[in-house]
Amino acid sequence: MLEVGDAMSQARERLNVGILGTGTIFGAYARGLSLFPHLPVVRVADLDLDRARDAARQWRIPAWGTGEELLADDEVDIVVNITPPSAHARLTDAALRAGKHVYVEKPLAATMREALDNLATAKETGRVLGSAPDTFLGTAGQTARAAIDAGLIGRPFAGTSFARSSKAETWHADPSFLFQAGGGPVLDWGPYHVAALVNLLGPVGQVAGATLTAEGEIAVTAPRRRVERISVEVPTHATGVLRFESGALVTTMYSFDVWDTELPHLEIYGTEGTLQLPDPNTFDQPVRIRRRTDDDWSQLPPVIGRTTPEPPKPFRALGVADLAAHLEGDDHRTSGEFAYHVCEVLDALQAITLDQGPVDIAGRVERPAPALGARHLT
Repeated sequence: MLEVGDAMSQARERLNVGILGTGTIFGAYARGLSLFPHLPVVRVADLDLDRARDAARQWRIPAWGTGEELLADDEVDIVVNITPPSAHARLTDAALRAGKHVYVEKPLAATMREALDNLATAKETGRVLGSAPDTFLGTAGQTARAAIDAGLIGRPFAGTSFARSSKAETWHADPSFLFQAGGGPVLDWGPYHVAALVNLLGPVGQVAGATLTAEGEIAVTAPRRRVERISVEVPTHATGVLRFESGALVTTMYSFDVWDTELPHLEIYGTEGTLQLPDPNTFDQPVRIRRRTDDDWSQLPPVIGRTTPEPPKPFRALGVADLAAHLEGDDHRTSGEFAYHVCEVLDALQAITLDQGPVDIAGRVERPAPALGARHLT
């Protein structure tokens, strides 16, 4: 059962959810939302009506149909937009203007201009806009945050952030979107890493780095593939340095071309020790620590209860619950503004060249508040 600290599992006002899109991640959202009784999924929509019908039947969702029907449904309070990145901005705008609160999969939008327009629409309509990733709300992200806040590694001054290929071409029927505008390792993997880092270290002030594309075309080998080859339209390997406003420097490498590596996903280096975090695309794996005085690594005790079911299965929903809790007065940890800052950092990293020098990040955002009910570490 879902625990989610002592906060999101408390009795809440019922808010009905409609899901736009039935792609690969749909099951993770349907599964996750089923653990929040106050957030029932009442309608699903897809361009492919057969897929919408099948998804509704599988997950016992009472209504299915077109996107237009979902947005016109007065029973839907929150729209979860999990369409491809190229469609995010248009559908988010339409949902906000239809009077719905919106939670959108990462990235917030395919371009910074579109993301800004969505934020403006949310303000204009008085609706709340939230965005993935929400994985930093899990036990790993919250435990590492508590360790830093408690000074367990002293002053954090540096870090490393590495993500290798998801090998999507070996299992996804049509991973074309990952290699087109709005995709690439920076916008696919980067949001999890940068969101986790901003949660730990605060906002990013500058970005430096370079990118390349190792191959111009990718063979798709997935057993049930719908395409044979993909043209690569975005950089598939990016390396950089993020300078945080706190002064910390984080070295990054996000790649679809590095097939295997034993580099750690995330490490934070402090004046008194090191924190090692699991893959930030997960919720509940352990956080390890080794301080100057320690003989070996040890695991930190989680500061919140487990946030995913046992045994582990693909899961999403904490960000939707975070948005719903915000409507009742709680902090909004996965806000559109937070997602915009993450996107601005990644947009700079994806476009940067070595001869360009550091790029200043214009937008500013506060570190998200710790999860309600998170325990302190000493």
